Amino acid sequence: MRIDAIETLRRGPLVVVRVSTDDGAVGIGQTAPYEAAVTAHVLHELVAPFFLGREVWDAEALVDEFLRQTYKFPSSFLLRGLGGIETALWDLMGRAAGQPVWRLLGGAARDSVPVYASSMVRDITPEAEADRIAGLAAEFGFRAAKIRVGEAMGRDVDAAPHRTERIIPRMREVLGPDFLLSADANGGYTAAQAIRVGRILEQHGYFHFEEPCPFPQLDETAAVADALDIPVSGGEQDTSLPQFHRMVSRRAVDIVQPDVGYIGGISRARKVAVLAEAAGIPCTPHCANASLLQVFTLHLALAMPACIHPQEWSIERTPWTEGVFGPMPEVVGGEVAAPHEPGWGIELEEGFVAQAERRISRGSQQMD
Repeated sequence: MRIDAIETLRRGPLVVVRVSTDDGAVGIGQTAPYEAAVTAHVLHELVAPFFLGREVWDAEALVDEFLRQTYKFPSSFLLRGLGGIETALWDLMGRAAGQPVWRLLGGAARDSVPVYASSMVRDITPEAEADRIAGLAAEFGFRAAKIRVGEAMGRDVDAAPHRTERIIPRMREVLGPDFLLSADANGGYTAAQAIRVGRILEQHGYFHFEEPCPFPQLDETAAVADALDIPVSGGEQDTSLPQFHRMVSRRAVDIVQPDVGYIGGISRARKVAVLAEAAGIPCTPHCANASLLQVFTLHLALAMPACIHPQEWSIERTPWTEGVFGPMPEVVGGEVAAPHEPGWGIELEEGFVAQAERRISRGSQQMD
């Protein structure tokens, strides 16, 4: 089963990938979203030529070989393009085997995945955020949620005056003592300020504190983790396996969070989850939207023993992810059940395919 063609379907910030084989099979993948035109260009110019003509079942070995050969170009866009093709290969393998991808990844570590309601916004008042999440908890059975504090990469600046100091207790007041609450700073703090905010989170019984310091500043994150009792999490922006090894070995974080789209696909995200398992720390993959990445991450969490905590589930409406594929996974009782259809268990919507800008790499020829 060799790769005959690699096609991108681009609409808005989204790039869906279809890989076709010499025997007529088709697998569906997706790159990490945003900067879609650049991602699609890099995919066709740098990534696709390596994979054309290769054996689908060698997917993980091909990923390793590709990255060795392109060591001079360790860019996010290269890994985004790689992840789009690699996730389509996993769909192909699952369809060929007649099994869901999670079974190929190691089988059912769990039958369903508990998820937390993940807020992606800071332009909301503490009162409105608490009421919104309480309503979603009543509707979908969420037993955990994550809010935003500080300002992304904000250098100790808050999104609004005193918003962080107000939202932390307000959430606990509204959601009650047994609801698992977490907070994400998106790298917004120096180590000293992160420790101050972490103390407030501890005072109000929060579950974990995500990315307190800018992600390249691993020593600062480690200093925060050392100083606090609340677990510190991180890793969503990181793309280097050696960096994840340093992160885990140093215990710079208490929870590790690889992103399937950023790191270059399921194979490499699984390696981080296995590393976490060996080190005895939880893995909670990052997933910030309701695109196909949500499906990929669900399969990973179903199979990886280290994914013991509620996993991220965005509560924001993103029109660019709507009408792309089906069936959409659903949260029932705060959990998402394991799909049992082959591959990812989804198909693309005809309307999306018709609207998308298409480009195909096939052998030495490209078609726009």
